[in-house]
Amino acid sequence: MLVFCSPLRYVQGPNASSELAQQMDAVGMVPPVLIIAGNSSRKIAESLWSQSMKRLGWEFQIQTFTGECTPLEIDAVTEKAKSIGAKSIVGAGGGKSLDTARAAAFLANIPFALAPSIASTDAPCSALSVVYDDQGKFLEYRVFKRNPDLVIVDTTLIANAPVRYFAAGIGDGLSTFFEAEACKISGKPNMRGGQSTLTAFALARLCMDTLLADGEDACVSVANKTITPALERVVEANTLLSGLGFESSGLAAAHAIHNGLTIIPATHEFLHGEKVAIGVLTQLILEGQPSSLFQTLVRFLKLIGLPTRLKHLGVDVNDSAAIQAIATRATLPGETIHNEPFVVTASMVADALRAADALSAKV
Repeated sequence: MLVFCSPLRYVQGPNASSELAQQMDAVGMVPPVLIIAGNSSRKIAESLWSQSMKRLGWEFQIQTFTGECTPLEIDAVTEKAKSIGAKSIVGAGGGKSLDTARAAAFLANIPFALAPSIASTDAPCSALSVVYDDQGKFLEYRVFKRNPDLVIVDTTLIANAPVRYFAAGIGDGLSTFFEAEACKISGKPNMRGGQSTLTAFALARLCMDTLLADGEDACVSVANKTITPALERVVEANTLLSGLGFESSGLAAAHAIHNGLTIIPATHEFLHGEKVAIGVLTQLILEGQPSSLFQTLVRFLKLIGLPTRLKHLGVDVNDSAAIQAIATRATLPGETIHNEPFVVTASMVADALRAADALSAKV
């Protein structure tokens, strides 16, 4: 059976934060509102959120996010929402604050809106949260019954965030098409338990095409804190196209390899999309994709400052124990790497990691 999921409403543009309550109202969300916000997003956007809420006379509270999407943090936010009688939750900031708000809204059984302040992942549009332990190791994906009621993307905030986060979003987004293609060939289900639609696969392809066409120019825009058409297109690709594409088409090797990389403590200081970038290159080797495609992606990743070799993530390719640990974690039963259209073993992944590293060094 074909299954396609998406948020109820997606809004993107300069100063969109000033319309938070009005956009929530447009999809039937009601106060009291609990806003879970990262430190940076709170400092930048709190006054805009407050003004928006006050224009409608809405009661709200803002709580600062601790920095990690853990089971304990999710439970704490859930209890806070219940204690104030919240009827809506807003997650604002980076991917982990959004994931925490999403998971808490599910447990509290109330609607939720997500307001990313950086375009670093494709998390905002999905019904999925990535949960980690206190040390930053990947624990699990939690897939919920509903997508966000609202995703509101303020490109003024994104243009003023560090370019590293923006580039990481491109790294995450680049995986969308390749993982979608693997699931399409294998016939494996998407993240919602159904088969990919033509629409989802087309969105995944458009995501990749947009990133390769506009990614470099968009990064220059962010580095100079300017909003350009290229920036707007890449924000949409990082957030909407990639989010719909991965959830409704499926994940494969790239994200499983990311999960494997989180086993190594040195990688914890690196962003999700930076690790996924290595996952993409490794997936291409694992699948035996053309060397011309591999080289094109390596050159592109270098242009926008993303990792192309394991040492860029603090991993020694000659450390056999580390490589084996990554490969073993990436191939655990139930991992998305088993959505590839062939049987994948830990030894295959270890070889692909080494080969991708060596080939990247030559580009």
